[in-house]
Amino acid sequence: MIAPDFLVFNTNGLYCRAGDFYLDPQQPVQRAVISHAHADHAVSGNQQVWCTRPTAAFMEHRYKKNAASTFHIKSYREQFTINGVIIYFLPAGHILGSAQIMLQHNGIRYLYTGDFKLQPDDTCEPAAFEPADVLITETTFADPQTSHPDVAQEMQKLNQHSHNILLGAYSLGKSQRLVSLLNTHCPQRQVLVHHSILPLHKLYESLGYPPGQYQPYNRKLMKEPGRGYVYLVPPVTFNSYFKAKSVMRIFASGWEHLQKQNDMALYLSDHADWNDILKAITEVSPKEVWTLHGDGRFLQQHFNSRLTIKIL
Repeated sequence: MIAPDFLVFNTNGLYCRAGDFYLDPQQPVQRAVISHAHADHAVSGNQQVWCTRPTAAFMEHRYKKNAASTFHIKSYREQFTINGVIIYFLPAGHILGSAQIMLQHNGIRYLYTGDFKLQPDDTCEPAAFEPADVLITETTFADPQTSHPDVAQEMQKLNQHSHNILLGAYSLGKSQRLVSLLNTHCPQRQVLVHHSILPLHKLYESLGYPPGQYQPYNRKLMKEPGRGYVYLVPPVTFNSYFKAKSVMRIFASGWEHLQKQNDMALYLSDHADWNDILKAITEVSPKEVWTLHGDGRFLQQHFNSRLTIKIL
C-alpha cells in the first residue's frame, strides 16, 4: 500500500520518514541522497552523502572540504539500503552524473526524478525510466503551452551572422552542453571559455565526457570584430557586460524572462517540458504522481480523476 507520508517536506527539505534520510536537502543533514550537483539540489555540510561519482566530483570542486563528511559513491542501478529502504540510481539526462532515485519500501516503488530532460545531450547519460507505483516528478515546465524548440534549429540561429557572441550559461551542465552543440552545429566558430568554467570542463574530460574543442578566454581575440568567436561566460559575468560593444549578447535558457533585453533569444533547456513529463508518466506507469519544483496544477487538470496527482 502506498504510504502517503513516505516523503514529506520539513525545514530541511524532502524527508523520507521510513529511511530517516533526505532527498536533495536544502540544509545540511545527517544522511542525504543527492540527485545531482546543482547548488539548489546539493548543499554543503551534509554528514553522509549517497550520489554518483560525477556528482561527488562536482561537489568537491565547489565546496572543497565542506562537500560532505563521507561520500558513498554509487553507480547507476547499484542497489544500496538505508534503514530498510532499498535505493538505486537511474540516469536523469539533466547533467553529467544526474540521477533519478528509485526507492523501494514495503513492496512499493517510488521514483524521484530530480531534474531531468529527454532531449539528446552528448555530455551526459541519457534518461532511463523504470515502472514505479509513485512518480515524484519535477514540474519546472509542466505547462501545456510550454514546448522546447528543436535544439539544432536553435543553434542554427548562431550561424546567421559573423558577429562575436557573448554567450551566457550556467557553468555546470549547460556550458559543457553548449560547447558540444557549438562544435556540432557551428563548427566555423571558435569557442572561448571563461576561467571559472574551465575546471568543470576538465572534470567532464576526466570523467569520460569531453565537451569538445574550446580554448581559454583571450581578450585580444574578442576585440577582433566579425571573427565569429563565442565567449562562454557564467551568469554573473554576462550580467556585468550589459553595455558590451561589438558583440551580440545571448543567454542560453529555457526561461522566457532570461531572453529579454538580449540581442537574440536562444531557448535551450535542461529540464523536461510538458510533453516530456507526459512521456515519463507513460513510461513509469504510476498509480500516483507527486509533483514538486514547479506547478502541478496543469497535470491535475489534464488527468482529472484518471490519475491521482498530488502536489507536495
